[in-house]
Amino acid sequence: MKAKTYEELLDEVTHLRHQLDEANDTIEAIRTGQVDALVVLGEKGHELYTLKTADQTYRLFIEKMIEGAVTLNRQGIIVYSNSQFARMVNLPLSKVLGLPFSNFIAPPFINQFFDLFEKGWKEDCKGEISLVNQDKHIEFQLSFTTLELDEGVSLSIILTDLTQQKETQRQLKQNNLQLEEINRALEISNHDLQQFASVASHDLQEPLRKIQIYSNLLKEKFASQFSTSAGTYLQKIINSSERMRVLIQDILSFSRLSDKDNKFELTDLQALIKELLKDFEIVIEEKKATITVEELPMIEVNPGQIRQVFQNVISNALKFSRLGVNPVITISGARICDNLYDSEPDTKGAYACIHVKDNGIGFDEKYMSNVFTLFKRLHTKDEYEGTGIGLAITKRIIEKHNGSIIAKSTEGIGSDFVIVLPVKQQRVL
Repeated sequence: MKAKTYEELLDEVTHLRHQLDEANDTIEAIRTGQVDALVVLGEKGHELYTLKTADQTYRLFIEKMIEGAVTLNRQGIIVYSNSQFARMVNLPLSKVLGLPFSNFIAPPFINQFFDLFEKGWKEDCKGEISLVNQDKHIEFQLSFTTLELDEGVSLSIILTDLTQQKETQRQLKQNNLQLEEINRALEISNHDLQQFASVASHDLQEPLRKIQIYSNLLKEKFASQFSTSAGTYLQKIINSSERMRVLIQDILSFSRLSDKDNKFELTDLQALIKELLKDFEIVIEEKKATITVEELPMIEVNPGQIRQVFQNVISNALKFSRLGVNPVITISGARICDNLYDSEPDTKGAYACIHVKDNGIGFDEKYMSNVFTLFKRLHTKDEYEGTGIGLAITKRIIEKHNGSIIAKSTEGIGSDFVIVLPVKQQRVL
């Protein structure tokens, strides 16, 4: 091989150094993301190689996101847009680029947009603005932030379609208006009920008292002069008037639950129920009943109203006992973690679950809807006395305590009334 001269070697070194500089420049351009592809001359001619640069993931993310994304220059011209924004304004992406962004702003919002545009160059900001899409205005939230790019600072806008959110808000507002109307109707109904209570307390009770007084006088002074049929009819008048008196008293009790001046206080339920049982001493002795009151949690209640709840439930358990079977009633309770009847026990739970269980006649649970309904009875008045209001009052009181009550029962075996109440009340009754 012929030896190269000094000049030839120098030229070759210079050429190689030039190629090395070009290679270094290319590598630097690739590293900094200045190029997306390379054209390389190979055996098959020029070939195009695309580069998976570090920012490709972010570009893909911007293209796939459901929000619109645009970049504006200082003049408000769109220099970048993702496909989603083009779909939002119903234009091809190629026609979006180079247009002033303000072209898409609904006229009433132009001034607001330019205020946000100016503010966005100084600090991040947001605003709700309507855009025009084929003469239809669509509400968007626009989020402005600046971006440091190689060609300088640009303003980025992310657009979130508020159509569904606004529709939900409108529906919620409509539902609230309907709820307000229902509440107004309920207030009127409560007022009417209180008016009736006022009438019942005087206009109904006064003539009823006279019927009872004169019926009893007839019985005392003229019973010997009555035929058997007349005596029977008179006794029916006396019995019916007494049922009417009890019914009026129960209606009054139910109507008074609308009052809003009651207060909650921390109450020992076990002590309250044991004190209440003194009122049942005669019935308990007559029926040879056994009532066990287990340890119960301390909770915030209206003591008078909760006393009435247990009075009604215990009274029912004693009344609806099985013939020839001594009544056995067990009252138990515990704190639970949720306001569910089958919630797990929790000594620090926010709710209390109380069971009043008996071994009485029970009932078929298909009649469950009647148990707590006003004036509904599962038995005739000839079988068991009562007005059919007691358990309706019970349910109303429990609901006013932000609680719930159900009855589990098996006909011929007994019933279990389950009450769930919050340990601490959040508002005044």
